[in-house]
Amino acid sequence: MELRNRFSLGSLYYWLVALFLYLPILLLIVFSFNDSTNLRFPLTGFTLRWYQELFGAGELLKSLWNSIWVGLWSSLAATVLGTMAAIAINRFEFPGKNIFIGISALPLVIPSVVIGVALLILYRQVFDVELSLLTVGLGHVVINIPIVLLIVSSRLAGFPANMEEAAMDLGASFWGAQLQVILPMSLPALVAAFLTAFTTSFDEYAMSVFVVGTNATLPVYMYSQLRFPRRIPIVVALGALIMVGSVVMIFVSERLRRAGEAK
Repeated sequence: MELRNRFSLGSLYYWLVALFLYLPILLLIVFSFNDSTNLRFPLTGFTLRWYQELFGAGELLKSLWNSIWVGLWSSLAATVLGTMAAIAINRFEFPGKNIFIGISALPLVIPSVVIGVALLILYRQVFDVELSLLTVGLGHVVINIPIVLLIVSSRLAGFPANMEEAAMDLGASFWGAQLQVILPMSLPALVAAFLTAFTTSFDEYAMSVFVVGTNATLPVYMYSQLRFPRRIPIVVALGALIMVGSVVMIFVSERLRRAGEAK
């Protein structure tokens, strides 16, 4: 009887948390089809008008392309650097290794706002460079490296060292063994790390708003449009599409990560 009560309370807690997390997303999708600029119940009717206006909004689509472009190259750079760091941590012993691990994980615990202000000072006061999509992308690389490091490290930790030794006994160098044996076996984790990094980059606002130039990324542009009530339904429609796409990407990356761990 006690076990059953615990199970019931646990299930209730789980569904309450799930409702708290996902109800706003569901409401966002519902209001994107509402035939009114007022985001409130009762709904006035069903319409696809906001989606039609969305695909005709040039500045909004430009900011969408900016976010996709920055997300792709910054996620690729973070995946390469994070994978190299994961190999170093899992395969080498070197002085200051624990300090290196701690420093690598700092962007996970430092608020994005703090990172954004620090990067702004670095760009403008130290290097005196103009803010652009490049400065935004470099910031995204910084916050995504620890994510890639954790995902790839969890995969590499499951590989015995004798696999590399066997490859080197057959004539491969250490890096040849990494490229021809370890990395192909880690491909699901690498893809999962890239997709997770891309999702993080695509959705990042708190840091991007400090280092963006005249070409705004999508989150920065969307927030700027909230001042205009007539534009809010279009932003809601785009937000609904982004949330659905983000959920799909996270689901796919998690499936790939689990598939890699099962092999």
